[in-house]
Amino acid sequence: MVDTILEAAARVFDRHGYEGATTNRIAETAGVSVGSVYQYFPNKDALLTALHERHFVQIQAIVDEALAATHGVTLREAIRGIVKAVLRAHRVEPRLQRVLHVEFPYFERPASASESARRLFERARTLLGEHRAQLGRDDLDLATHMVLRMVESLVHSAVLEPSTANEEALEEAISTAVEGYLVLRR
Repeated sequence: MVDTILEAAARVFDRHGYEGATTNRIAETAGVSVGSVYQYFPNKDALLTALHERHFVQIQAIVDEALAATHGVTLREAIRGIVKAVLRAHRVEPRLQRVLHVEFPYFERPASASESARRLFERARTLLGEHRAQLGRDDLDLATHMVLRMVESLVHSAVLEPSTANEEALEEAISTAVEGYLVLRR
């Protein structure tokens, strides 16, 4: 039931934005009573908070899949694969992305309170640790934090403020920025 309501909420926020999203509209889209929505979510802000966490879990799954494909590849190739996957994922529900990351980012749980965020950090840190000899940065925790923030910020910017650059050029630019920060050695 919760998944059905969240999926409906994502579609409603994507289609109508925050102002146009109502619990009645979400219930109708989910095919449930508004009372069922209120049973799990006291208001649309609670739904938005849950959608932030769901988004993080989805991104984590995408990054996990991209990381699984990194065995035997260079860090540069791994970064490019991850950036490509994350960009693609963020383009699925563009208006919802705007609601989550521009209009109401404060409904996102702090990374310290999110199991998904902690897991993503650990997976990224492990990847950097596996390629430590290629890094021009000594502090893996700081490098991991910076890489995650860079990718997040640049991907959100690419999706929310579309440029005339094509997808491949954006992937290349974001990957190059991350590689530059890491001061990758050949």
